[in-house]
Amino acid sequence: MTAGIKLDPTHAAFGVDERCDVLGRTHFIGIGGAGMSVLAEMLAERGITVDGSDRERSAKTERLAALGIDVRFGQCAENVSDADTVVYSSAIKSSNPEIVAAASQGKRIAHRSDILALLMNGSRAVTVAGAHGKTTTSSMLAHILEHCGANPSYAIGGSIQGANGAVLDGGHIGNGDMLVAEADESDGSFGKYHPYIAIITNCEADHLDHYGDEEHYRAAFVNHAGHAKGHVVICADDPDALAVLQALDGEAASRAIAYGTGDPASIALKGASYVHIASERESEGSGSERFTLDMPAGIAGESAFELPVELAVPGLHNARNAAAALTAAMLLGVEPGKAAKAASTFIGAARRFQVRGVVKQVTVVDDYAHHPTEIAALLDAARRRYTHGAIRVLFQPHLFSRTKFFARQFAEALAKADDVIVTGVFPARERQEDFPGVGPLSIVHEAQGTDSAKFQAVGDMRLAAQMMAMRAHHGDVIFTVGAGDITDMGPVILHALEAHREGCE
Repeated sequence: MTAGIKLDPTHAAFGVDERCDVLGRTHFIGIGGAGMSVLAEMLAERGITVDGSDRERSAKTERLAALGIDVRFGQCAENVSDADTVVYSSAIKSSNPEIVAAASQGKRIAHRSDILALLMNGSRAVTVAGAHGKTTTSSMLAHILEHCGANPSYAIGGSIQGANGAVLDGGHIGNGDMLVAEADESDGSFGKYHPYIAIITNCEADHLDHYGDEEHYRAAFVNHAGHAKGHVVICADDPDALAVLQALDGEAASRAIAYGTGDPASIALKGASYVHIASERESEGSGSERFTLDMPAGIAGESAFELPVELAVPGLHNARNAAAALTAAMLLGVEPGKAAKAASTFIGAARRFQVRGVVKQVTVVDDYAHHPTEIAALLDAARRRYTHGAIRVLFQPHLFSRTKFFARQFAEALAKADDVIVTGVFPARERQEDFPGVGPLSIVHEAQGTDSAKFQAVGDMRLAAQMMAMRAHHGDVIFTVGAGDITDMGPVILHALEAHREGCE
């Protein structure tokens, strides 16, 4: 019945100049998802008749219903009977009854990326792509634009930490003409986007289960960058991103702006401008990140200038993220001093160096890092923020394929900590039976020499959290690290610390 249905997220359902009015009545499968709900709301804001289905009620479905959007629970063929366009995400399989019905009835079937592409066509859009740094950079840019009065729309793959512990949703409908969006490279769908500005934070290999090898992965980024209508803002500190810049044709490269810490005289920029991150330093113990951006002429006026920046979020990687976000903001017309002041009030995307609590002088921090480079950057920042006590990490690998491809790199990055427990793999879309033998021991066995004494594999995540709490002493910091449900272990660790405070003496 479903043999003839092929869901291809890389196939563009619409032309590059089409707008949302071509959609007709639009039905979202899984409308309560973080990415889907904000797109549904954006379409409704633009006058499109929207409805959707989901498996269960949530805060997002309640919000959509309050806006007058019809949300049905349970997925069945009848839900798509009135739809002109049916929207799915990569989590939806071809056997889904609503996909089957839509295909049999000749409905237009569009991936969520198609809807985002349509929204970009009517906006001054900025996309943020890269194996890591996407959420922080896009969150920071949205924060800057919002605080400078632009009132942008944004579709970000995570929440944003607000003042006083508040968490702001990653989707927002603004009344300005700007749209900030993460460009997810995992399934190749970002090749549909034609933004005004394309930010590329790095092009370090990931998602090789989809791309097969690094060459095809990098080619997808070259294709994406080539679609930028205005500028490409790209990190020259990452050799793979620099290779993307060098692969652009001459006209596209001349509109590119690279940023990084290296000497511009030693970088093959291929005609691109260069934003130099100079005098970077972090205040020991406070985590305050300070640096100067040497801005070239043409970014915000005809003359070059220096822009001092101070961030509340730590680490050189965040200086790079800020360089990208500030450059894009200035290209959109934000005055440099106002942009830098706004950046100074950004306290991070949720689950990025997020302190969950302190018990008996043991600090518990949660972080979304799930790629070796992210983990290395996190632990470097941790060493500079927390100069006394042990750095302990409870790490949950995300995806069997990523664990298999990067086991040694994970071990090398995690070795920057003093104590590491690797717990069971969060499978997401994958199945253990397709990756026999891949698990926490895949990483632990790659630990080399004296580093191996730091590592332990404990498949049960809750047990691992309790073990880590029992090891901690005054001044230590425990990080829960990974893109899966490891975040739920923060409260478990805090509770264990409270119950066994004598273990922290």
